[in-house]
Amino acid sequence: MTQSKVGSWYFGWNIVAGASLLTLLTVGMRMGIGPFFLPIAEDLGFSRSLLAGIVAIGMLCYGLAMPLAGYLVARFGTKFVLLVGMTIVVLSSIWSVYARTPWSFFLAFGVLLSVGLAFTSPVSVTPIISRWFTRQRGMALFFLSTGSMAGIAVMTPVLTVAIETFGWQTTLVGYSVIFALLALPIALFVMRENAPAQTDTLPTQAGVSSTTTTAAAAATNAMTMTQAVRTVPFWKICLGLFTCGFSMNLLGTHGMPMLMDHGFDSTTSSFGIGLIGLVAIFSTLVLGRLADKIPRRYILSTIYLIRGLGFFALLIVGTHYELYVAAAVGGIVWAGSIAMSSAILADLYGVRLVGMLYGWTYLSHQVGAMISSWLGGWAYEAYGTHWVAFGSAGVLLILAAALSLTLPTKLK
Repeated sequence: MTQSKVGSWYFGWNIVAGASLLTLLTVGMRMGIGPFFLPIAEDLGFSRSLLAGIVAIGMLCYGLAMPLAGYLVARFGTKFVLLVGMTIVVLSSIWSVYARTPWSFFLAFGVLLSVGLAFTSPVSVTPIISRWFTRQRGMALFFLSTGSMAGIAVMTPVLTVAIETFGWQTTLVGYSVIFALLALPIALFVMRENAPAQTDTLPTQAGVSSTTTTAAAAATNAMTMTQAVRTVPFWKICLGLFTCGFSMNLLGTHGMPMLMDHGFDSTTSSFGIGLIGLVAIFSTLVLGRLADKIPRRYILSTIYLIRGLGFFALLIVGTHYELYVAAAVGGIVWAGSIAMSSAILADLYGVRLVGMLYGWTYLSHQVGAMISSWLGGWAYEAYGTHWVAFGSAGVLLILAAALSLTLPTKLK
């Protein structure tokens, strides 16, 4: 009986639960700006274009802070970064409530809040989960994707009701208080940096796993960050996540307008898009189990391929039934690419570098998100069709599927 196990319960799952809850709150807020948009614009007298610009730059700041968070985790540990991020979230929320000029609101809500959320995002907890899990690493990381999808599905309606009831200022401050009350004990009492030597391996696998893990660690610990980013697999994962961000943000920003332009009413369109996130919550649990039994590159490739075909399907659906079927099928693979990519990074480069590498690859995800947000609006105004943006997403995803098949199982 080790300190990390109580009976048959492995403490690593407590870390996964805490990390998933933080992910629900951080991703839910970062991706749930919609309910705040009009109330903030009306209260502060900002034009929609001005506020949209602040939000867009905030998304970029969120991505740019990821590599910094990964570096700080490697240097000072997960607890330190989570506590710093929690403090920034609280202070930036209070500042945002009192900011009245575009510049001060940009710094508070656009920049500082984005940095705080990045510091408490999956990039900060992925290394510690990768350290605690070997046999079930894929499943453990998939739970972070479940947290992300739950954040989008749960936080958006909750924030909407709270803003309608209490106003956006009280809601934002209330969010930061609840966030701090949950993040503080998770950081202090749940996040344990030192994993047991055998991690989550079964007793019968302990001897073999120890030898294998030691050999793998010796190979990866000698690699520097500079050497890692010069390897081809790193850039393949970056390109895949660029496509992931491109497609996810395109659907989140322009999915409803596209469906409404194609003849669906707003309720049907919103339900169709929401169904994707709802199905994704449950599908991640199934994909997580498969991730530790099937080579990860095959799962990642399948995710990109089905998602790519799904974008073409959304462009041609004509009935409610077709829309819901396309949304349900797309939801099955909607959340798995980030989890699989981070698991592959841990497999190839080891847990020592995974935080920093994940931060840089996620930056490519956010760059893709920014580009698709712009392209979706510009292409429709220029050509009067959504085929340019959504067709581009479909093609890029199919190419990402082919590229993922070439990922190695280990570095040579």
